[in-house]
Amino acid sequence: MKSNISGCSVEEAMRLLGGRWRLLIASYLIDGPRRFNDLRRDMPGISQRSLTLDLRALEEAGLVKRTVYPTAPVKVEYELTPDGERLKPVVEVMKEFGLWVKGKAPA
Repeated sequence: MKSNISGCSVEEAMRLLGGRWRLLIASYLIDGPRRFNDLRRDMPGISQRSLTLDLRALEEAGLVKRTVYPTAPVKVEYELTPDGERLKPVVEVMKEFGLWVKGKAPA
């Protein structure tokens, strides 16, 4: 019999990473720092507002670092923090699961 998962670690992870875009954003940052418009280009379905809010939430959670360079025009990059790097195995499992789902989908 399944135990009650209320308050469990899975619930905490889903609270932080839930939603449509946060884990996908992290997956693009695994390869290194990215600029805001690079992320938007890679995720054409995301609005500027959603990307901003999700990056901010990931930053507040300590998973993403935002670096502003004093150049003209201002250059801003986002990258995973050491804590954010812990998402790598999660992203890899999600990629494998996505491939499995695609393989099962009727043609």
